[in-house]
Amino acid sequence: MNVHNLSLLHRALDASDLRQEMVSNNIANVNTPGYKAKRVEFESLLTEAMNGTGLSRTNDRHFGANSINEVTARVEEQEGNMVGDDGNNVAIDTEMAELSANNLYYQSLISQTSAQYSMLRSVLR
Repeated sequence: MNVHNLSLLHRALDASDLRQEMVSNNIANVNTPGYKAKRVEFESLLTEAMNGTGLSRTNDRHFGANSINEVTARVEEQEGNMVGDDGNNVAIDTEMAELSANNLYYQSLISQTSAQYSMLRSVLR
């Protein structure tokens, strides 16, 4: 078992939790004039770090990740997708699909985390 795997799984679970919060906020603000939907970026940042194409951090105050172990979720405003004339861009169908997809993603992360801990328990016996 790799400690880095558990660390990565925990950060992915944190990202999924944050995504759930953002989707819930988006749904709650579906009728709020001027509200812009929020999206959580994690998987794309992880892919960039794995490929070595992400931003490098040259100072502790800079954004970016030098390695997979430093990738964390980031909240961004969704651009475009204007649904109403009031400037709100929340599409309830999109949000419900995001909610469902995030639920499946979270459950798979829980299963993987459980399997990692099961392996650790079997080694310690």
